[in-house]
Amino acid sequence: MSLGAVLMIAALSLCFINQWENDHAGDQAKEVVNKLEQLREPETTPAGTEETEPLPDPFDPVMTEVEIDGYLYIGTVDIPSLDLSLPVMSEWDYTRLKIAPCRYTGSTKTDDLVIAAHNYTRHFGQLKTLSEGDSVFFTDMDGVVSEYAVTAIEVLPPTAVEDMNAGDYDLTLFTCTYGGASRITVRCDRVENEGK
Repeated sequence: MSLGAVLMIAALSLCFINQWENDHAGDQAKEVVNKLEQLREPETTPAGTEETEPLPDPFDPVMTEVEIDGYLYIGTVDIPSLDLSLPVMSEWDYTRLKIAPCRYTGSTKTDDLVIAAHNYTRHFGQLKTLSEGDSVFFTDMDGVVSEYAVTAIEVLPPTAVEDMNAGDYDLTLFTCTYGGASRITVRCDRVENEGK
């Protein structure tokens, strides 16, 4: 009987810790998104004193990075149907994933960006609820907004590292399922807007 009580307390503790990490990650992400948006806003200077900064090279595949709180970010990902707006770190590791989604590989400039995030509900935990045609937006640190549409949702085994980069998709989003048994993988293609 006492073993059952210990196991019940352990399970409740794990649920509490997971919920705290989810809330903390969501709050951190919201804070960073606000900072990134402020960095992208043009500063107003008195007339006649403007310094002209060179425009980013559209053929350079390297994405502009900015540092916030010791981490480099390449932009924000917005998924309107999930009511998500999240910062994206330039590099990934497990420590960074606890804070924000991270670039796994690629670039928007080469149409092969792959973004990984934890399955927190305030990160990518609801990816499995997306549908074909749902919009996803990525805004880089140069202010360039790329629009994508979901074209496929796959469930891959955690060992399918090469499959994550496979295919001719412009954007891939992925997260693990609870327990880490598989990866929910959302494939997107760029939406070409006429007149741009």
